[in-house]
Amino acid sequence: MPPLVGRFVPFTAVAAANCINIPFMRSREIMQGIPVFDSKGRRLGESSNAAKSAIAQVVISRVCMATPGMIFPPILMSWLEEKQFMKARPWLNAPIQVLVVGFFLVFATPFCCALFPQKSSMAVSSLEKDLQEKIKALPDPVDRVYFNKGL
Repeated sequence: MPPLVGRFVPFTAVAAANCINIPFMRSREIMQGIPVFDSKGRRLGESSNAAKSAIAQVVISRVCMATPGMIFPPILMSWLEEKQFMKARPWLNAPIQVLVVGFFLVFATPFCCALFPQKSSMAVSSLEKDLQEKIKALPDPVDRVYFNKGL
């Protein structure tokens, strides 16, 4: 493999860590569920299906958040290191990497946090059967529930 491929190993590690750590740290939510609400803010119950959806959204956001700062700088630095300017000033390598990664994080973090709305929703038909029945038994049943996805 070319040396550039080795520069993407940290990204792979960060992506894998996010895919494992976030569900692990939020496993209680998967087992017990998270609160779901109607559009008026009334709590309707807890749903582990909503928790799984929320956790999946957070994992995707976190992997996307790491992508620009861990994919583009290795490519840019590989290109810059071939230039005479950088060969004459190898001490600039670390400051340039920090600035490039910082630049990407400034924009990637808020953008990726906004990929999915904080107050997410899902169809009642996607919830657990017992919660579906509980919602359908209400005087004014709803067809969508809302939940806080977390960060």
